Amino acid sequence: MDERTRLIAWRLELAEVHGRLREAVKVVRRALDGAAEAPGVHADVARDLQVYCRAFCAALDGHHRGETETLFPRLQRQRPELADAIAALLRDHTAIDGLLADLRKALDERGSAPAEVAMHLDGIEAVMESHFRYEEKVLAAALDELADPGLDVRTALGPLAEP
Repeated sequence: MDERTRLIAWRLELAEVHGRLREAVKVVRRALDGAAEAPGVHADVARDLQVYCRAFCAALDGHHRGETETLFPRLQRQRPELADAIAALLRDHTAIDGLLADLRKALDERGSAPAEVAMHLDGIEAVMESHFRYEEKVLAAALDELADPGLDVRTALGPLAEP
């Protein structure tokens, strides 16, 4: 892989991770559909929903933690003019953290209806999608120019990144 391809790979990997997180939401939605169809929520369906929701929460949290702690500081050092955009992205991370905490709380409460879980997921998905589109747009050029050979993709983009 030549240097230019390696650099552009950061932007493409970010988009890939976002795609994997979008797919994870679809898996959770399918589990929700199964839970909504099961009167009294069958134990297997409820357990699957717990697993899928918690896995999604962990993946999204890991992605944002990698960006917050590793990727964004490096980008801001290289491109100080991105300070306002990165600050907006960090505010989104904080908002999504709160939404994820609310989802986890709903999952922890026995008897949470699938509709309630879906409501929390709707909010997360709306903010997440807006955040992803903005992030991909505003950081594209900086990611294409990211020159940091010591930066590990999983550390920077989270557990769903391909090494």
